Amino acid sequence: MWNKETIHQTVEKQRAFFRTGKTLDLKWRKEQLIRLKIAVRAHEKELSEALSADLGRSEAEAYLTDIGVVLMEIDEMIRGLKKWAKPETHFSGLMCFPSITTKVFKMPYGVSLIIAPFNFPFVLSLGVLCAAISGGNTAVIKASSKSYHCTEALKHLISSAFPEEFITVIDGGHDIADLCLEERFDKIFYTGSPNVGSHVMEKVAKNLTPVALELGGETGNWAIVRKDADLWDAARKIAFFKLLNSGQICINVNQIAVAEEIAEQFIGCLKEEFARQIGEDPLNNPEYPHLINKAAYDKCEAEAQQYSDRIMYGGKGDPETLRFEPTIICPVEPDEPIVNHELFNPLLPVVTFRDCEIDQLLGVIGEREHGLALYLFTKDMKWAMKTMSTQQYGGGCINEVCLHMMVKGVPFNGTGHSGMGAYHGEWGFREFTHPSTVLIGNTKYNLPLREHPYTDFKLKLLKGFER
Repeated sequence: MWNKETIHQTVEKQRAFFRTGKTLDLKWRKEQLIRLKIAVRAHEKELSEALSADLGRSEAEAYLTDIGVVLMEIDEMIRGLKKWAKPETHFSGLMCFPSITTKVFKMPYGVSLIIAPFNFPFVLSLGVLCAAISGGNTAVIKASSKSYHCTEALKHLISSAFPEEFITVIDGGHDIADLCLEERFDKIFYTGSPNVGSHVMEKVAKNLTPVALELGGETGNWAIVRKDADLWDAARKIAFFKLLNSGQICINVNQIAVAEEIAEQFIGCLKEEFARQIGEDPLNNPEYPHLINKAAYDKCEAEAQQYSDRIMYGGKGDPETLRFEPTIICPVEPDEPIVNHELFNPLLPVVTFRDCEIDQLLGVIGEREHGLALYLFTKDMKWAMKTMSTQQYGGGCINEVCLHMMVKGVPFNGTGHSGMGAYHGEWGFREFTHPSTVLIGNTKYNLPLREHPYTDFKLKLLKGFER
């Protein structure tokens, strides 16, 4: 169905619809957000079954990490839209006298393109979509070809709720994505890998299209466990997170740096937590998600085999079900390949360090591409706060994992190889709107200071305005 011609026709239909001005109306936008919420509720079972089919997610995990998050995001948009969209009023300053009033209007970009990944196919499509709607844009969603059942469910949901001239879902592989990128969109939001992020920017550069990128980070996200940390608490939380979606999460722990003074004890805690949470036989636990496809499974298995002599827990998989056990690999040096790229699977390398040499470790991390997340486990809050305020990363937690992205009113995204731009709540509204500054001129009492001829007296007055 989708080719260069049909994609172009879809974009032009959306552009024509946008130019009607209908999306500018705040009441109309709110109605569309409510319509989206109703549609998600109506299709909740279908969405959950699709997540099970594509990723092996249980109903609880499907709601926790995808469906429920979308509903929360929509609710936040509905509540905050009127306040966020209100034009700002500013004093223009004496230099502009007598035109003393300036407005800042929050204007939609127009026709947007949302390129969604397979790992969270609903929250990273519909969650971004509600930001686009709140900003007054139309949207084309390019859904992932890897999560086939989720893409089909997404198509059903959107077509049941919205006309294609407002919102459309496009399926297909990389060739279809490239055809989308050849079109002139007004805003693009891409979620995925840094390599493809660079490709997206290169493709849209000819149109100078503004882009927001949510990327996993070239060298992955670190968790650091200091010797004074609550080891059981840290192990419990890291185990939970690494099991979630079988490690296929852009903000997941890619590798752990553990103080060598407590490394053996911590790894013991981590083993027990994996066993407690997913059981002794995770490959046959229906609650344990699987990798997205055979290629992802083979890549995970091959890398595990490279470190087979250092596997301390797990290491086995089932190519039929695509499940691979949570796998602890230790010891690993910080310059080894496995800790120099994003894993996106349940492998968990452990790098040990002397606690007194934490600054050297932070230096190594700081020299690499910025991660999307950073997690610290320690009782030393002064050190933790200093570290969080001096390192470069997208977001993170102290003595916790992943929950920073659930906090209302705060931005989410990365920097450099982990992304650009930000969204969630008001930040999503901002990402999909352009602030347009408009000075309201006065036709009376205008001073000729800016006009020729320039005199020493005028110059003196102009310099006076700066003080």
